[in-house]
Amino acid sequence: MGENRSLTVRKVQSLNRWQDISMSRMEKLEKLIENELVSEADYIFCLDIDAKFYGRWGAESLGRLVGVIHPWLYNVPRNQFTYERRPESLAYIPAAEGDYYYAGAAFGGTLEDVYNLTKTCREHLNIDAANSIEAVWQEESHLNKYFLLNKPSKLLSPEY
Repeated sequence: MGENRSLTVRKVQSLNRWQDISMSRMEKLEKLIENELVSEADYIFCLDIDAKFYGRWGAESLGRLVGVIHPWLYNVPRNQFTYERRPESLAYIPAAEGDYYYAGAAFGGTLEDVYNLTKTCREHLNIDAANSIEAVWQEESHLNKYFLLNKPSKLLSPEY
């Protein structure tokens, strides 16, 4: 790492289902930004723990709000995107809407923009849970709904 750069690894509590770990991601990021990073960083990126880097990930990926096109769904028609299709969920996206299917495995941006994303998604996940609804792809479904309403300022290809 370069000068004045740091990497911090945080242990995540083990839960019975991977879905529960996934759904707690937005709250953990929201609290991390709110309580620790607010004056410590300009950007934050969230990547799945099993992410593998085969090439350089550099400054070209920076933007206010960054989304990554899902590598399994970049070349399929919109009607095959695995959006949440139940209107009861706050992650619901109607069949005729949506530009891309975004990967929950990688997203980021400025602290302010990612904070707004994580706070909104966490609130919507909690409301769905209170109504006994779990979106088809948990937080990824809510991320896709957020990006439908708040377009990313930068869109990264599936190679990322």
